[in-house]
Amino acid sequence: MGSALYMIATLVVAAVAALATALALRPIRAARRAERLARAQRDFHRQREQLEAKFIERASQSGKPRGLRWTDVDFDDDVVYARDRRSGGLKALVAIEVSFEAVEGGGMEEVEAVANVRAATAEFLYDGARWQTDGRVYFNLAPNATVKYLASDLELVAEEHAARA
Repeated sequence: MGSALYMIATLVVAAVAALATALALRPIRAARRAERLARAQRDFHRQREQLEAKFIERASQSGKPRGLRWTDVDFDDDVVYARDRRSGGLKALVAIEVSFEAVEGGGMEEVEAVANVRAATAEFLYDGARWQTDGRVYFNLAPNATVKYLASDLELVAEEHAARA
C-alpha cells in the first residue's frame, strides 16, 4: 500500500512539474513565434518587387482564365499574413487588380467583359527561409475574404496596412 501511494505521489509531482514547465515555456514560444513572423515580414518586404514580378510571370503562364492574356497587374500595398493549418506554412496575401485581353482564337474576342479590371488576391508562400510564389490567384476575393473563405485551411496571423496619405 505504501509503495502504491508513493508511486501515485511521484506521478502527481511529475505531472505538476510538467504542467508548470509547459506554462513557463509558453511566453518563450510565443516570443519566438513573433520573432519568426517579424523576420518573415521583413523578408517579404525586401523581396517584394522580385516576388511580384515572379507572380505575374507564373500567373500569366497558368492559362487561367482560359482565352485571356494577362496585360497588367496592380498590387495593393497592404498585406495579410495567414498560416496553413495543416503544414504550418506562412502565406502572404495581397490584393491585386488584373487587366486582360482576349487571346486570338481563344473564344473570348467578342466578350465585352474581357476589358473589365478584375479584383483578386495574389498568394505568396514562405518556406521558412525565403518567399516564393507559384502564381496562385483567388479571383473576386479580397485577402481577408480569402482567409475567411479558406477558414478550414487558413488562420489569420497578421495584417499590415500601408500608411495612407
